[in-house]
Amino acid sequence: MIFAYIDPGTGSLLVQALLGGIAGLAVYLKTTGRRLFRRTPKVETETPADI
Repeated sequence: MIFAYIDPGTGSLLVQALLGGIAGLAVYLKTTGRRLFRRTPKVETETPADI
């Protein structure tokens, strides 16, 4: 069996990188989601029959 040792500094770095990636992904999805799912007002067009 191989036992790996991760010292506290490395473990802290890994946790910070993981949390930073999750936060970055959340911000990216929030800004992109606004652009993708923005509701545009429906434009009413008049047809010749309506006039």
